[in-house]
Order: sequence, then C-alpha cells, then structure tokens
Amino acid sequence: MEQKSPKVFNIIITALLVFQLTGCGTLMYPERRGQVGGHLDAGVVILDAIGLLFFIIPGVIAFAVDFSNGTIYLPVRPVVIYKAALNQIKFDPKHTSLAQIEKIIKDQTGCTVKLTQSNVRVSRLRSKTDMMEHFAQALSDMQGERLAFNR
Repeated sequence: MEQKSPKVFNIIITALLVFQLTGCGTLMYPERRGQVGGHLDAGVVILDAIGLLFFIIPGVIAFAVDFSNGTIYLPVRPVVIYKAALNQIKFDPKHTSLAQIEKIIKDQTGCTVKLTQSNVRVSRLRSKTDMMEHFAQALSDMQGERLAFNR
C-alpha cells in the first residue's frame, strides 16, 4: 500500500507538469511570437494561471515567457479596405476649415470625428491610390494599437 501512494503521486505530478508545459502560449501558438500588445487570449491566461495555482515558479515563468514573446495576446486581425467601397469627395482645401471637413465626413459616413485631437493625423491626398498607400503606411506604423470608429 505504501508503494502505490508514491506512484500515484508521481503520475499526478508528471501529468500536471506536462499539462502546464502544453499550456504555455509559446508552445501552443509559436506564430504569435513578436506581438507587442492587444487583447489577452483567455485560454492561454487560464492555462498559465493553472500552472501558477499548482506550481508557483513554473506558472510565473509561463506568464513571463508568454508576455515577453507576445504569445499571450490574441492575433491581430488585419484591416481590409476595399478600393471599390471608397468614395472620393473633392473640395477646395484652401477655402475649407477643419470644422467644415468634420461636417463633410459626418454627412458622408455618419462617423463623428474631431480633427483637432492630438492622435489625429491630417494629410493631403491626391487620389485613391495615394490614400491606399497612406493607409497601408499608417497601419504598419500602428502595429498593436487599437482603432476605434464612432458612429
């Protein structure tokens, strides 16, 4: 009877360690490496927390590794802009104020914008192609940041 107890204990400890090892986001999602932020993946957080609950040191290491690699974050969804869905509105920028541009945007899209906010960039674009290139550059500059559109 004494021999059976350590065997069962060893099997449980081994199973828990293997479970903890597979719970690490770095092993489960190696394609996520390099992400710098975003929404946390609840599954990875829970598995890392289980490791923290049973084994303090491996749990802390799992969290540290997942945060440092960025694998604890959900993958960033690419923003797709279709050229066909874009509308070009021409106006005379020399005789149009920021308030008038805000009104044009509100009338055309239904979205309210404040062009005077510190996080808003205003650029002069001459064509849809120029706009697509500008959006692509802006999106690559904003990796890991969140976008919000108010309606």
